[in-house]
Amino acid sequence: MTKYDETWVAAEEAKRAWMTEHSLYRDADEHASCGVGLVVAIDGQPSRAVVEKGIAALRAVWHRGAVDADGKTGDGAGIHVQIPVPFFYDQVRRTGHEPDMGKLIAVGQVFLPRTDFGAQERCRTIVETEVLRMGHYIYGWRHVPVNITVLGDKANATRPEIEQILIRCDKDIDEEAFERELYVIRRRIEKAALAAQIPGLYLASLSCRSIIYKGMMLAEQVAVFYPDLMDARFESAFAIYHQRYSTNTFPQWALAQPFRMLAHNGEINTLKGNINWMKSHEIRMASNTFGDSAEDIKPIIPAGTSDSGALDSVFE
Repeated sequence: MTKYDETWVAAEEAKRAWMTEHSLYRDADEHASCGVGLVVAIDGQPSRAVVEKGIAALRAVWHRGAVDADGKTGDGAGIHVQIPVPFFYDQVRRTGHEPDMGKLIAVGQVFLPRTDFGAQERCRTIVETEVLRMGHYIYGWRHVPVNITVLGDKANATRPEIEQILIRCDKDIDEEAFERELYVIRRRIEKAALAAQIPGLYLASLSCRSIIYKGMMLAEQVAVFYPDLMDARFESAFAIYHQRYSTNTFPQWALAQPFRMLAHNGEINTLKGNINWMKSHEIRMASNTFGDSAEDIKPIIPAGTSDSGALDSVFE
C-alpha cells in the first residue's frame, strides 16, 4: 500500500467514525444502490442553506452513478425542492404581468423536443389547452437558463428544450385541491400528446408546491447546468436528491430522478407482475375525490417508464 493509499484509507475510516457517532449511518447497512438522500429543515422553514446542502450532498454521491465514455454524460441526476415563490414572482414580472399575491402560483418544468420547432409549438398548445380547460390562468412561458458546456456529447445530443409554464390558480380552492387539479392537467397533457403522436413532451413536475431540476449530467454539475439553483432567492424547507445508476432501462433525460413523488433505487424484480396487477385493478377504480376526472388519470402507469417511474406513478 502506497503512502497515498494509507492516507486515503485513514481519511475514509475517520469519516465513517464521525458518521457513526453523529448520524444514522451504520457500516453494516452499506449496500450497492443509486445515490439518494434528503436534506430537510425540521422546523419546516424554507432557507437557502437547505438548498445548498442538498446540492453539496448530491455532489457527494457522484460515485453512485455511471459515467459514459465521454466523461461528462451521466445516467441521470437531479434535485427536488419547494417552489421559491418570490423567485418565480420575479419571473412572472419578466413576462409582463404583475403576480397576484393573493392567489396560488404553480410552475411546470417542461421538456420539449428541441430540434423540431413545429412539434414544440404543438406541445405548448396542448399544455396551454389543458390548463385553460381546467379554468386557470397562464402568466406565460419561461426559457430555463442552462449551461450546456457541462454536458457530454451524448447528453447534449438528446437534450430537450427546457421551459417553464407559470400558472395562476383562478378558482376559490385550497392548495391541496389545486395540486390535485394540476395532477389531472398533467395526465390529460400526457394522453393528448400520445394521441397526437408527438414524442418528446415530458413534464418533470407540474405543481404549486415543488419543482424538479434533473437531467443526464453528472451529479456535481446539476447546479452548474441549472443556474436557477445557484440563485440566492432559491430557498426550500427540503431537498430530495438522486444520482442514477441505470440498470433496467437506458439513460434518458425523462428517466433521471427524482420523480414527482419519490427518489427510488429501482431494482424491482416483480415489475411486470406489479404492472399487470395495477392494470387489472384500474377497471374497478373509482374516486369521490377525482369524480368525473377519474378516467383522465388512467392508465396509472404510463408506457415507457422505468421501474422506479412506475412505482412513482402508483404512489402519486
